[in-house]
Amino acid sequence: MIVLAVTWIAKAGKEEAAAALFRTLTEHSRGEPGCLMFQVHRHKSDRTRFFIYEQYRDEAALDLHRNTPHFLEYVRNQLPKVAERKEGELYDPL
Repeated sequence: MIVLAVTWIAKAGKEEAAAALFRTLTEHSRGEPGCLMFQVHRHKSDRTRFFIYEQYRDEAALDLHRNTPHFLEYVRNQLPKVAERKEGELYDPL
């Protein structure tokens, strides 16, 4: 299993647009065969801050995710218009 943790910050006035894109991305990503978990979280007090916790069966499943039409459309095309990716780190569970 491989884990990806990603932080995004919505641009001023674009918080709800970012949240809507994350909801759509979640719906599509959870349907991928190698996706074990895809959960977007929104910070309790800083509503511009989003944290995504993702689990994939293996590196191949993560690569598949990164090449899906929904990833390319929402993460590469739409999200940068309303948010900035601040951090993305890969983890191996113990």
